[in-house]
Amino acid sequence: MNELAVSVDAIVAVGGGSVIDTAKIANLYSMFPPDDFYDYVNPPVGKGIPVPGALRPLFAIPTTAGTGSETTGVAIFDDTHTKSKTGVAHRRLKPTLGIVDPLNTATLPPNVAKYSGFDVLCHAIESFTALPFTERPYPASPNHRPAYQGSNPISDIWSLHALHQTNKFLRRAVNDVSDVEARSAMLLASTAAGIGFGNAGVHLCHGMSYPIASQVKSYVPPGYDVDHPMVPHGHSVVVAAPAVFRFTGKANPDRHMTCALALALGTDRWYKYDQMTEKAKAEGAGDILADEVLRLMQDLDVPLGIGLLGYTSSDIPALVKGTLPQHRVTKLSPRPATKDDLHRLFADALQY
Repeated sequence: MNELAVSVDAIVAVGGGSVIDTAKIANLYSMFPPDDFYDYVNPPVGKGIPVPGALRPLFAIPTTAGTGSETTGVAIFDDTHTKSKTGVAHRRLKPTLGIVDPLNTATLPPNVAKYSGFDVLCHAIESFTALPFTERPYPASPNHRPAYQGSNPISDIWSLHALHQTNKFLRRAVNDVSDVEARSAMLLASTAAGIGFGNAGVHLCHGMSYPIASQVKSYVPPGYDVDHPMVPHGHSVVVAAPAVFRFTGKANPDRHMTCALALALGTDRWYKYDQMTEKAKAEGAGDILADEVLRLMQDLDVPLGIGLLGYTSSDIPALVKGTLPQHRVTKLSPRPATKDDLHRLFADALQY
């Protein structure tokens, strides 16, 4: 790290979210080495010390249409000690420039395109349904302002655009690798969602996804060139989404219904939902959104439940334990989730 700090003027990150996030961490830790590795890490896992100064220029070139990491001040990593994911979040981590070229995703394998696209979907929905910024606690100082602010009018624009584009183009981008229009639209949707959630934040789908991915036992995803068990990030997120939206729906039904209508656009279901009474929408918005997400998962042959990833009811306590420290995202849920709530959510997510 010391050699890197002395000899490097700028960093170029070419790859998916893991590559770009690694570059963010390397940039920070080489310029401002901490006394302890966890000093900058999000609390309660780490101390959450703010980044003390400007970092060197970082140029991010995404090759997947999913994470939107080229737009955000967040870097996520696997913590092998806790068997979960955590990260560092600060606006100074944000890349100086993102070069978003659809040709860089032209050879993305269908299954990688699929799960990257589901990450875009959940970024869009979670940020739009997150706790409003007006209900977030005030930071102690501007320097302690969190990376995620809660849903807000500016982020809403980006998130809804990304949601509409994902609904329109994800199936095409997965089913036809030569569909340049669809691949281009999904990469731009990824960037748009990144701008949206990079300000508003995500919530329970992502909070639950971290232990789902980190505690994997034997599942090896089809279409991935790997020699070890793994759950793709987008899969670990969307597999929790139906259970989450059923849980959060009544906290802000209008926003859940808006997302459901976006996913039903161009179908008879849209007219059915649009003609429902306000009372019916308020009571059923979460279930309707969950059903729309499940329909898209079914269309693209996504295993419907964490049980198909090798988890059983006996794993739920460990999954809950891995979710509880994820305050950076779980505190943005429009409906607070207790330990017992999380247990029920994982149970609901075993099989749909």
